[in-house]
Amino acid sequence: MELKLQIQMEVVEDVIKREDIQGGSPSGKVFLARDTRSTGPALIEAARKGIEAVQGVVAENKGILTTPQLHWMVRATNKDEIGSELQYFQTLSNAFRLLLDLGPSNLFKPETLIVDASNGVGASKILELGQKLEALDMEIRNTGGKGNVLNYLVGADFVQKEKVFPLNFDASSDQDKRCVSVDGDADRLVYFYFGPSQTDKSLAMHLLDGDKIMALFSSFILDQLRMMEKSTNFVGESDSRPPNVVIPGYGTVKLGVVQTAYANGASTNYLQQKLGLEVALTPTGVKHLHARAEAYDIGIYFEANGHGTILMQESFVDWLREHGNTLPSVEGRTAVKRLVAVSELFNSGVGDALSGILMVEIILRYREWSIQQWDSIYTDLPSKQLTIKGVDRSLITTTADETRVKSIPQLQDAIDVEVAKYKAGRSFVRPSGTENLVRVYAEAATQESAVTLAEAVGRLILQYLQAAPES
Repeated sequence: MELKLQIQMEVVEDVIKREDIQGGSPSGKVFLARDTRSTGPALIEAARKGIEAVQGVVAENKGILTTPQLHWMVRATNKDEIGSELQYFQTLSNAFRLLLDLGPSNLFKPETLIVDASNGVGASKILELGQKLEALDMEIRNTGGKGNVLNYLVGADFVQKEKVFPLNFDASSDQDKRCVSVDGDADRLVYFYFGPSQTDKSLAMHLLDGDKIMALFSSFILDQLRMMEKSTNFVGESDSRPPNVVIPGYGTVKLGVVQTAYANGASTNYLQQKLGLEVALTPTGVKHLHARAEAYDIGIYFEANGHGTILMQESFVDWLREHGNTLPSVEGRTAVKRLVAVSELFNSGVGDALSGILMVEIILRYREWSIQQWDSIYTDLPSKQLTIKGVDRSLITTTADETRVKSIPQLQDAIDVEVAKYKAGRSFVRPSGTENLVRVYAEAATQESAVTLAEAVGRLILQYLQAAPES
């Protein structure tokens, strides 16, 4: 390892000399952090040596952090603000308390939240956050320790993909309890509960994924904007509202939500038809979602896996702080304060499971909702995903939102014919970015129809694409 590191350092030095990069006094910092795995210290040291081989750059070890915490610290430091872990917790906890104070009188307090911490770094951070917030009652499971493996049969990724409960959860003893699972580095979250199946009386796991989290957040934000607009109507009473809201003294506030083609069609219908919001579709990948969300005054994005955040333009937040108290109604001024608190609560650099948990818990209290009531805002359409191997993926190019095949019109026409056979049918195909295979996604009104549609589209891929070239 030392030899490999030495070679890497020599390469860096060679680039510095060849490109005449000037050294001297420190001109930049690189923040480093690690999780709780035993390999962390060695990796930190290797990274430090590599970074400090670049003249003028200093590596600063921030210790054990979640990924979102490190992002938050970088952003705060670059804005000449205090970028410490203590300040991170203070910012989140202060925003949460303010939102509690700004809530309805006799604010509803739900029962204990059960947290699956995936045996990751988030366990200790969630515990620390909970200690700062007496109003948030949490029971944390899968906290790591000897014999517990990071992300093994636990965590948001496992729960969302497998749709089964994680280790140390029991369908019977945990029935109807509000549960949340975060992933190993605490940048994703999904909620779930155990309750009667939709088809019979047996207990089943009900998943509230990133789509449903985004629907909850979007409706709350829209509520606040409507209050600022002096509207007495609440979200859901009209199906024909425009996506933009006009605020006295500011003008049009553009609110948009961003999804990928993998978002469940029922969530998109809810956002567009029930809330009247603009829904933008981007290629798969957080970088695409984040960039598109930045185009709005308030942009909200989430992937189904639970990774996402709320972004607010700094100019909009500045206006809220400077002029929000001039709105004519008490209701409008309260909504302004709530939005400013939301901007403090959310990590504008990356999705943060801790921020997400706090926001969900606030909204459920405001609305006096159980997790079952939240789950009932719409019903996910059954879906099926397949991978088709042995074909030449390079033959397929898609539209920018990845919903239609562009390179082979006959294939897209044939997919359209199959989709039309099924109620609520939808299907798309996209080439893998890393492997020589093609991915198929299909949705329909029943699980049987979704499976049948996916298989039919899979056969079309085999029919229209040539065999993969031999390597």
